[in-house]
Amino acid sequence: MEEEEVPPVEPGEGAAPNPDPEVFAADGYAAEAMAADLDPWIVFDSRRTPRAEFDDWLESNRPSQVSRYGDPDRGKGPVGWIAVLGPEHCPNAADVVGLQESWDRLLAGGRPVNFQTVRELALNHRVLSGKWLMHLDAGFKLEHAWECVARATLDGKIKQAKVSPHDPTSDGKQVICVYNSDFTDEDEVMRLDAAIRSTGVKCPLSYKPDVYTYLGIYRNNRWKLCPTIYESKFNLECVPRRSLIMNKVTNLEVT
Repeated sequence: MEEEEVPPVEPGEGAAPNPDPEVFAADGYAAEAMAADLDPWIVFDSRRTPRAEFDDWLESNRPSQVSRYGDPDRGKGPVGWIAVLGPEHCPNAADVVGLQESWDRLLAGGRPVNFQTVRELALNHRVLSGKWLMHLDAGFKLEHAWECVARATLDGKIKQAKVSPHDPTSDGKQVICVYNSDFTDEDEVMRLDAAIRSTGVKCPLSYKPDVYTYLGIYRNNRWKLCPTIYESKFNLECVPRRSLIMNKVTNLEVT
């Protein structure tokens, strides 16, 4: 249910325009992301499933081939996400209901909505996870990046990763999401970027806190918040090669 999950060409962009896209577009993206979250997922849980089964699972569930809407003729229903859980994965203790109630009170009270107020809510309700996102066209690059990230997750270098299935009704890109525990810990966010890059992934990445997802903060939201807080571009000219990462809140280069 992230929009990380919503690629540059987002689901529903081919529909009739909203009366005021600057105000309502993010609401549509949030609804589509939530619908994907609620549909069944295809999950490889490395804590419970033998490692020997991984290669067959990966081949049988390639994101370019799995349809978002299933195949009714073959008795297959819709698929929200394809995910791999690492051996150290554990559910967090996030108080999402409390977060959303506090958010409603904040809006009703007229407090300014900015990164700092959202960060405060996230800390108060322990909604601290976040994810690096990569948007890729269906095909070789998507499959290669997903396999690299999925294997790193299986090996315990990454805690959790997921990829959106193919949407045959859209020309948009698919998204891979790679998670960490605490978006407020910049060193941890940078380490996850390094782990992703070490798999061979070189495409641009953007980072989104889960709190933004839970509060419906997507592109073109009414508060004019950028839905991602870091961007990473792999620099082939550096020796050794590394990411150039920009903090989009402070507009300062991190690496």
